[in-house]
Amino acid sequence: MNEPEVLSLIIVEDEKIMLKELLNTIRWSELGIMVTATCSDGEEGERLIKETAPDIVLTDIQLPKKNGLEMVANCNLLYQNVIVLSGYTDFKYTRKAIQLGVYDYLEKPVDDDELESILGELATRIREEHKKESSMRNEGDREAITLPRNVNNHQVNCVIGFIRENYASSIGLSDAAEFAKLSENHLSTLFREEAGINFLQYLNAYRINKAVELMKKEGLNISEIATSCGFPTPGYFAKIFKRFLGQSPTQYRDSKF
Repeated sequence: MNEPEVLSLIIVEDEKIMLKELLNTIRWSELGIMVTATCSDGEEGERLIKETAPDIVLTDIQLPKKNGLEMVANCNLLYQNVIVLSGYTDFKYTRKAIQLGVYDYLEKPVDDDELESILGELATRIREEHKKESSMRNEGDREAITLPRNVNNHQVNCVIGFIRENYASSIGLSDAAEFAKLSENHLSTLFREEAGINFLQYLNAYRINKAVELMKKEGLNISEIATSCGFPTPGYFAKIFKRFLGQSPTQYRDSKF
């Protein structure tokens, strides 16, 4: 029986005691989760998320420099893979977290058993999504990843067109939702229902297909290809590429072209 995929997680928490408790009391290894980085402010958290593409983000709301919800909104990640912690009972934060569609919102002090249960449920869902991504591989001569071009919903088709026109820019769900005149949460649900994959999976897969096209050309290095296809950093590109195609970008180019 194969071991479950180990998922990466970043903690953004400015309270040292809380951070220490999270690191030392949550049974990360039993959950199949590795804490790959921690930081204490929203700006550093945003940089780390964009650079490393963690599978899960666990963040406080009230952070120095930039609050947790602003940080999450600026990053190209699934809000559904974010767990928010807050020491404040404030409806505006709760409402914003719900609007973004975060996976869960917990008030401090956090119950360890409850957090472990939530993390376990989220980890199971993410592993299923990753299996879906690897199953989208096309071993033939056409696109590296098979993607639907048209679905039975005009709004989703418009968003697919938006992705295809703007994939090279720094776009995310919020931009697509504004374009389609839908809430982010509504678009996220609608896109998954109609396309069979979520918005970010489609965006990343389309970018990877474009990257594979560029790999056929001589003279472009991997960093240039990543930037040209809208990935924020080469490291982010490499992680997403391997998740979909099972190889690093360099290995894939060497084996295919």
